[in-house]
Amino acid sequence: MSAFEKPQIIAHIQKGLNYTVFDCKWMPCSAKFVTMGNFARGTGVIQLYEIQHGDLKLLREIEKAKPIKCGTFGATSLQQRYLATGDFAGNLHIWNLEAPEYPVYSVKAHKEIINTIDGVGGLGIGEGAPEIVTGSRDGTVKVWDPRQKDDPVANMEPVQGENKRDCWTVAFGNAYNQEERVVCAGYDNGDIKLFDLRNMSLRWETNIKNGVCSLEFDRKDISMNKLVATSLEGKFHIFDMRTQHPTKGFASVSEKAHKSTVWQVRHLPQNRELFLTAGGAGALHLWKYEYPAQRSKKDSEGVEMGVAGSVSLLQNVTLSTQPISSMDWSPDKRGLCICSSFDQMVRVLIITKLNKV
Repeated sequence: MSAFEKPQIIAHIQKGLNYTVFDCKWMPCSAKFVTMGNFARGTGVIQLYEIQHGDLKLLREIEKAKPIKCGTFGATSLQQRYLATGDFAGNLHIWNLEAPEYPVYSVKAHKEIINTIDGVGGLGIGEGAPEIVTGSRDGTVKVWDPRQKDDPVANMEPVQGENKRDCWTVAFGNAYNQEERVVCAGYDNGDIKLFDLRNMSLRWETNIKNGVCSLEFDRKDISMNKLVATSLEGKFHIFDMRTQHPTKGFASVSEKAHKSTVWQVRHLPQNRELFLTAGGAGALHLWKYEYPAQRSKKDSEGVEMGVAGSVSLLQNVTLSTQPISSMDWSPDKRGLCICSSFDQMVRVLIITKLNKV
């Protein structure tokens, strides 16, 4: 691919903020997005922005008692577009951003900070009930139905005697019909655990030797296809989730992506073979996954096992001197992306020529 045909990553708008940003998410079916974080005075903040004439207009600023670590629109309807957030005190809240004085749903979900959150069953993505999953420093991963108060519908916690590990990332997947659904969780010691919510069982686990910073299935609403896991020491791993071998698990390929922590991975909503990784040195890398000629083969005993593909770097850009803490693709406009970094900046990016690769 010539330099002229390669996708280009263009910083379209950048805005400095007066607080530390931990997460940012597009509001579906709009040119709006939310940023979440904490003020220096120790309170939490949600800001709602809209892109207008090549600039950002602040529509609403909501200050809350506790710093806000993460958020998702994944379990809401397209009509309501409620934001679910996890905060430093372990609270899960759901907010109507039109009337944000009081949450429409509130539960003390964890004993410690909620590091990570994901949603499924809303926005027309994924079959089945709307659900939210939270992962915390307290070592537990919990699944919540916003229609059901107080108690989680599933609670994955360490067995008695097992050390609790800090859960850094969670992701829903396999939600292709009313019954099937999985949650994948990544921990500070490199553990990756795949929980089957239909059978309430641990389906698979592995360890990638370094803290797991981010996990994402290429699609939530299809039969499991691929899972990307990023880690502390600059590597990411791509697991082919179509074929599970009884002893070897899922086939995978790994890539040394950044010279520092890979904080985030996000797949392009319009093309699941393209994904962005965000690094601790302020860089974004755009990757393309290529499938092998055959995705499975038989081992020496005739048992099916997966075959991993290969990954190639399409483009990279350094945006900041500080880590890029979060990013999100627009679900509606191909190539439009937002990211936040620890230099208290939020950036709107345009990534061109994605339909050419």
